[in-house]
Amino acid sequence: MTRLLAVALSAVLALSHPVFAEGKGDDIAALLRALDISGTVDVMQEEGLVYGDDIAGEMLPEVDADNWAQTVRRIYDRDNMQRLIEEEMAQALNNIDVTPLLSFYQSDAGQLVVQMELDARRAFMSSETEDAAAVRLENAMREGAPVVSMVETIISDSDLIEMNVAGALNSNLMFYRGLAEGGAWEMSEDDMLRDVWAQEEATRKDTQDWLMSFLVMAYTPMNEDALDTYAALFRTDEGRALNRALFQSFNRMYDELSYLLGRAVAVQLTSAPL
Repeated sequence: MTRLLAVALSAVLALSHPVFAEGKGDDIAALLRALDISGTVDVMQEEGLVYGDDIAGEMLPEVDADNWAQTVRRIYDRDNMQRLIEEEMAQALNNIDVTPLLSFYQSDAGQLVVQMELDARRAFMSSETEDAAAVRLENAMREGAPVVSMVETIISDSDLIEMNVAGALNSNLMFYRGLAEGGAWEMSEDDMLRDVWAQEEATRKDTQDWLMSFLVMAYTPMNEDALDTYAALFRTDEGRALNRALFQSFNRMYDELSYLLGRAVAVQLTSAPL
């Protein structure tokens, strides 16, 4: 599954385990509440359940649908997904001054960014909406709409395409490892790596198309001043640190889930019929 992150995502952080400087945990918790990772995890769980159905259709045509759905739901356990993200985000942001990030994300403009991205992500679960967004992007590009160049700047400044491609390919590798370690595939690590790298060009094209149409749809309702402020934030050291932390955290989650899904598929493929 190609999983794509935009820039801002969401969360309520349980800060019982990491060790923070005095007051730092409260600041990180406040930032992650402002980012609303809890809502993003809800959407990602829904995406995972749909992906599990797709995997069954492609690889497990004879699987018992109800049992497989229960397996996928156990893998895409919402609380565990959020825990993985929260732990990684807490560590990644522990040495970062989050004050300017809080200032933006607690503002009206920051909350609008979060809401627009989350609404667009929910909407993109419909293939019809995604197709319509692609058409909207073509029209916006043809008309020279300012939002297009602003989205291109945001993508470039935060290196969103390359970071998404790297994460997607690594997630696919983890899925292969799950299949192999579960006994469904006889592939060496080198074979798996070659297969994954062969997907790079197509993954990059899909990523670029998806990100442009997704972000143009998300940001079209915003005024240019708010988007300029948002783009400027991710050119600061703190903004870049947040971007890295988001990718690091969500990649950790996707890697674990992809491996577990591969193992689950392997169990189905290697189980002897009763």
